[in-house]
Amino acid sequence: MRKIVALLITLGLTFILLLGVMELPSFGKGEIAHNEVSKYYIENATRDTGATNIVTGVILDYRAFDTFVEASVLFTSAIVVTIVLKKNKN
Repeated sequence: MRKIVALLITLGLTFILLLGVMELPSFGKGEIAHNEVSKYYIENATRDTGATNIVTGVILDYRAFDTFVEASVLFTSAIVVTIVLKKNKN
């Protein structure tokens, strides 16, 4: 029974991933479907954020909350690894 469930889950995930791949542009074409957000960032990042670097403006202004959460996850994982690998002095 477990093998059948695992097979169904694998087939379902494969189908979902293939649907996503169908939305990708053809190789060598620079056109990206649903390009509105990146176009807005490129055109307005320096004006909206005041940053001279577009990447810095996007990371620190538009996506600041997401970047903070990612940094928190990395910090927490580093602390957990340190605790797990720490040798006890008994």
